[in-house]
Amino acid sequence: MSGQNVAGAKWFEQRVAEWRSAGARLRGLEHGKSAPAASVLEAVRTYPEIARDLAIARRAAPNAALTKYLEGVYRELHRSLFRPPVAFWRSVLRLFTHDAAAAVRELRWQIVAVVSLFVVSIGAGAWLVSAYPELASLFASEQMIDGVQRGELWTDNLLNVFPSSLLSVRIFTNNIVVALFAAALGVLYGLGTFYIIAMNGLSIGGVFAFTAQHGVAGRLFQFTAAHGFVELSVIFGIAGAVGLSLGEALARPGAVARGFKLMVVCLTFLVGAGVLEGFVSPNARFPLSARLAIGLGYFAFFLLVLSGALGRFTRARPARG
Repeated sequence: MSGQNVAGAKWFEQRVAEWRSAGARLRGLEHGKSAPAASVLEAVRTYPEIARDLAIARRAAPNAALTKYLEGVYRELHRSLFRPPVAFWRSVLRLFTHDAAAAVRELRWQIVAVVSLFVVSIGAGAWLVSAYPELASLFASEQMIDGVQRGELWTDNLLNVFPSSLLSVRIFTNNIVVALFAAALGVLYGLGTFYIIAMNGLSIGGVFAFTAQHGVAGRLFQFTAAHGFVELSVIFGIAGAVGLSLGEALARPGAVARGFKLMVVCLTFLVGAGVLEGFVSPNARFPLSARLAIGLGYFAFFLLVLSGALGRFTRARPARG
């Protein structure tokens, strides 16, 4: 009998290190966290071994502390391996409440650099056209120039050309393509993204300066008020920053992965901006005050998501009951 006890003690001593190792690996699989594939495969391999060891331990020392510990390891390992997959909508909610804000924090300096370039480019474009009005032809077509000189905007009769639904689809599809293009050009070590941001900033500044010279800049701002804040922020802020991170990834592989989830969130906001541009922006029944309320409200919600405040709000909601 004593020999059996000695053998059992030696067996426990030999296996306890493996049990503790399994317990440590288990902690990496808990709480819905992502884990390397190798860790998951190792947990699957360990599962039948732990089950066998638990059966032996229960026969040899059913009331021992190590047996109780092993029961806990087996129970948690079983729950982790056989729990149902995370619900799709829960993953989507996490994307908007946590992942996007985490990516913004990691890309904050790229965002500052791109936004600064965009603002400087707008100022440069406005100065060029204000000082040299003939340069407006660099940023606007001949048809647009002729219309503005007559006091007309190219946006005046959009609803007479396309219905709002079709206009919205065309707009947000085009905006998504432009945003992806701005991000993808970052593969040229970020130079392509800088070029897109700078040229568009010059164009926007030049067009507003030209319309101001003919007294229609206020109407152009009124047209853009409902959708422009979010649209410009996504295309020439976030997409540009992701493009810079793509250029960085050529030197440091893996850097671009952080911007993928952020782009998914921002492209969703572009769809909303396209809907506003199709249904609100060309509709004369919406006064400037309503357009600003809609545009700034949508922009505030956009910032709420990117700052992580939305996630903190959902976590801080008091429980009912």
